[in-house]
Amino acid sequence: MSTVGTAIDREWVRFTPAQRLGRYALYLAAVIAIVWSFRTIEIIPEFLYDSPQQIADLFVRMWPMDWSYFGEAVWASLIETLHIATLGTILSLFFAVPLGLVAARNLTPVPVLNWFAHFLFVTSRSVNSLVWALLFVAIFGPGPLAGTLAIAFRSIGFVGKLFGEALEEANQGSIEALVAAGAPKRSQILMGYWPQVRPAFWSIALFRWDINIRESAVLGLVGAGGIGVALDTALNLLYWDQVAVVLLTIFAVVVLAELVVTAIRQRAL
Repeated sequence: MSTVGTAIDREWVRFTPAQRLGRYALYLAAVIAIVWSFRTIEIIPEFLYDSPQQIADLFVRMWPMDWSYFGEAVWASLIETLHIATLGTILSLFFAVPLGLVAARNLTPVPVLNWFAHFLFVTSRSVNSLVWALLFVAIFGPGPLAGTLAIAFRSIGFVGKLFGEALEEANQGSIEALVAAGAPKRSQILMGYWPQVRPAFWSIALFRWDINIRESAVLGLVGAGGIGVALDTALNLLYWDQVAVVLLTIFAVVVLAELVVTAIRQRAL
């Protein structure tokens, strides 16, 4: 007696019914969030109709640019901005490196200390640099000191988190050899971990310095020094030709900083 196999038609389906239902629910939630957001921000259609004319009028007022304002206020404020970004980045490294060592679980196998370091990282990153600047302006008064501290405290979480993750990803082979030879913890860090994480560390520091130049350019709007002070003065006086000079200067400095950081990372790291 012979048995004849019966061919079974199979249909390939990418998602299960539960997965499709979850995707549709996500799409619906996204649509609801978008509609709710538009209703919350209260967009006034009348203000949108003449926005092209307003933009064109603004550019007309910006031209020709008042380049005499560059020598009067912009240049000194620009140098101050670079100093704020550089000093703030350096100051953040002094705090971020020890915290990164504490956050690395392979270096500090104490969960409470690891949690505390990550808590400080989250606190640093969750507060915007402008909010930090407002806080330090209230404490130390207006000026570049408040801006420098704002940049530093904002950068600690960024640098420390990435530095700690680089330490955790280090190859343990050389570390185990040092431990077997009886090397103390300091030698393990300097001879085992540091050679492996050094390129990542300098890359993180340069990248953060580049970001800090952009952020420090607007701290003057809240009185924390830098080129933002010149921008705020021109905006308050409605001198749009001077505003154009400040904006163009900020754009040029940001592009130049990006090129410098990229060149250094390609050549030295």
